[in-house]
Amino acid sequence: MDCNKPNVILINCDDLGYGDLGCYGSQLNKTPILDKMCANGLKLTDFYMPAPVCTPSRGGMLTGCYPPRIGFSLFGERGHVLVPGSQYGLSTDEETMGMVFKKANYATGLVGKWHVGDQPEFLPCRHGFDFWYGLPVVHDQGRQKRILRRPDSDPIELPYHPPLPLMLNDEIVEQQPDLRALTERFTSRAVEFIAEKRNEPFFLYFAHIYTHRPLYVQDEFQKDSQNGRYGAAVKCLDWSTGVLLETLKRFGLDKNTLIIFTSDNGSRAGYPDVGEGEGIGSNGILRGVKFSTYEGGIRLPFIAYWPGTIEPRESSELLTAMDLLPTFARLIGVELQKERKIDGIDASDFLLGKTESSPRNEFAYYNVDTLFAVRKGKYKLHVACPSLGGRFGPPDFGAADTCELYDLVFDPGETRNIADQNPEIVRRLFDLADEYRKDLGDRFKNIPGPGKRPCGFVENARPLTEYDPTYPYFAAEYDTDEWG
Repeated sequence: MDCNKPNVILINCDDLGYGDLGCYGSQLNKTPILDKMCANGLKLTDFYMPAPVCTPSRGGMLTGCYPPRIGFSLFGERGHVLVPGSQYGLSTDEETMGMVFKKANYATGLVGKWHVGDQPEFLPCRHGFDFWYGLPVVHDQGRQKRILRRPDSDPIELPYHPPLPLMLNDEIVEQQPDLRALTERFTSRAVEFIAEKRNEPFFLYFAHIYTHRPLYVQDEFQKDSQNGRYGAAVKCLDWSTGVLLETLKRFGLDKNTLIIFTSDNGSRAGYPDVGEGEGIGSNGILRGVKFSTYEGGIRLPFIAYWPGTIEPRESSELLTAMDLLPTFARLIGVELQKERKIDGIDASDFLLGKTESSPRNEFAYYNVDTLFAVRKGKYKLHVACPSLGGRFGPPDFGAADTCELYDLVFDPGETRNIADQNPEIVRRLFDLADEYRKDLGDRFKNIPGPGKRPCGFVENARPLTEYDPTYPYFAAEYDTDEWG
């Protein structure tokens, strides 16, 4: 194989929080393999996903764009994530990671959760992936009971979704699969992909279902968990990563493979609807949870591991998942398309330790298509806050004005609002927010945003499956009401 072209494995977890790994401070979850990777690689303390919830987060990472730019904002009337049979999805006009690696003649594979469109026009093989084995939607969108619980209202039972499809490329190979076994099955498929492609450069995107609810975990990982099923799921993630590392060593690929480990958004830490034996996620010292634009919802663990190339170090420099696309392009020697603006910045020199400074020094915190905050350097200004939901659930997509300034170096937990003491910094950050609004808009401010592009859309969309009482499902209905 061409040793000038590194293999790349991108591991993206689901709802894994900032404080869920031992190397990020967890005292409950056991992650010895990831801790060792972290100690021998690059650990970032200030890494951000482009959104605090999965569909826009993943779409933004895959395309190097803020979600509003690719039309990933509000799907239909109130949808903040895509659901089975949605008419919307990632447009094939957008250049994705899969497409970029194909330009360099890489084998491209995806194992696990997709969730940027379940219609045939939007599936991974239309976006540059040669191979895919996984779920088109999140695994709580199968047949199971779903109860919406909020502290300000009575519980509401939501309609059932159709059976959960497990797919191989464009074909459904199973419905309602055993969720306890999926991570092991995904890991086996990842190992097979590496083995088959070991003599050519490859890109593997491994999108885990853990630690998203419902948490079905094999007994082996639950035996000594100090954090219920959640801790067992984290341990399983650690095990899976170890299997990939051993596979790379077995084929002599470990010195020529870059591994990135991260998560799509923060954990649900603090939500009141914890199930029996479920355990809890952690966003560490950060304020906020999944769905929130406080740090806990959108700042994530990030480990970059490449033995012999990336030297061990920890950095508090700012970087985002949008920066991965142009960084990968530079590493494999291809040019990105020029027709469509992206928001990612090439950070390859920073990643490889050629410079101590990241090329990024600002970030816009969008949720749906409302701008909630901006960061420049060490200062973060909240310019809006959710009008409903906040800590305990997704916002109702309304917002209210606010002015909260935090120094994220000295106060990463966002506990002390210093806006009154720093009027000039506040003014500059409000100006920065206006610059983003001029480009990407702001639903709360009724600013449309000329830089926004439409997402993919199909007529007559329908779910990929429908319930058939005669079908031999492993579980016709998952025995849980955990979701979200």
